[in-house]
Amino acid sequence: MDSPPAPEQRSLHRNAVAVADAAAALGLDIEIREFPGGTRTAEDAARAIGVSVGQIVKSLIFEVRGEVVVALVSGPNRLDERRLAAATGDPEAVVARADAAVVREATGFPIGGVPPFAHPRALATFIDEDLLAFDVVWAAAGTPRHVFALTPDDLERATGGQVTALRRG
Repeated sequence: MDSPPAPEQRSLHRNAVAVADAAAALGLDIEIREFPGGTRTAEDAARAIGVSVGQIVKSLIFEVRGEVVVALVSGPNRLDERRLAAATGDPEAVVARADAAVVREATGFPIGGVPPFAHPRALATFIDEDLLAFDVVWAAAGTPRHVFALTPDDLERATGGQVTALRRG
């Protein structure tokens, strides 16, 4: 018989609980914070948390050669699709933004709340090298209102992601 969730988890949205459980399974001790005003965009999240927008991890979902991939991009950066294609090993590949249905099917979470891990299956993940400039970064925790902090090293370890240049320009 499963033990009941910790009191602090009982009040969390089920998606945030799934992220906390996945983090624990990965050996991460995270604290999920809720911002009722929302953290849907990087700017909203940075303002709510009180950090630089560069510390916000945007989880962007793309399709490359029919495979879903995750690009974890620093808040102010725009993703260079050619760089993402090259990082996948096929610089000529067509990179297409995944629609909401594909995002939810592949990750288990809605756009605006996709965490960097806790997906139903392993997804190739690419991490914007600009995130490594910070001691702490903040990522979505399953909903557009929930976030958590972690170090860039923990982000890399937990996702198995490849650090690469993803920024346009």
